[in-house]
Amino acid sequence: MPAHHHVYGTRRPLPATGELADFLDPTHAAVVSIDMHEGHLSEDPACPCPAPRGREIVEPIDAFHRAARERGVPVIHVRSEVRASGVDDVRGIPSAWRTTFPLHVGPIPGAGDHALAGSRWTRFVTEVAPGDEVVTGKKRLSAFYPTDLDFLLRQMGVTHLVLDGIMADCCVLNTAFDAANLSYRVTVARDLVRGTDAALEQAALDIVSLHVGVVADAADVLAAWDGATARAAAR
Repeated sequence: MPAHHHVYGTRRPLPATGELADFLDPTHAAVVSIDMHEGHLSEDPACPCPAPRGREIVEPIDAFHRAARERGVPVIHVRSEVRASGVDDVRGIPSAWRTTFPLHVGPIPGAGDHALAGSRWTRFVTEVAPGDEVVTGKKRLSAFYPTDLDFLLRQMGVTHLVLDGIMADCCVLNTAFDAANLSYRVTVARDLVRGTDAALEQAALDIVSLHVGVVADAADVLAAWDGATARAAAR
């Protein structure tokens, strides 16, 4: 069955060859999973920055990561983490979201504890397997800032990224733009990201599909990888 992708919300066949298909070449690919940790996903009322929609993709992300590992595609987990002193954020120049996001969701009582190093809020909820890589120190919206993600990817020889995680309209979107600006080929796993709400999830995915890269369901990513591998083996 041919793989598909989504362009501005419309599902289309993904060509097996050509420039668009190149975005899903598994040869130099990695999965980058963003902020799937307790600070967003805990059901504890003290959760410092709740992203409850993300809880529904924990198991699907784990399943996709297992499938990626089976195909030899590495998995990289990125998490927000600021110094325990808070000087990276609340005691320094606070992140803009601390002012703007509460205008929509209301006060966030525990926000001052978000992503503090050494706290339980930085524990991953998704599986981290032996052999996976972990990138910490994400202090703003992009997984590239100010982390060593770009350095790690280049050391690994990675040129193609598949993004999953939270939040679609915030950290995933910012990461996708930074990755594209750094000349990575970017795919966002449509069914493995969640955002503020369904409308903003779709808006973020539409933006990616028009300006950044490929938007495809996890099953289509795997199908495209398998197709590319089979074609390479047949040459």
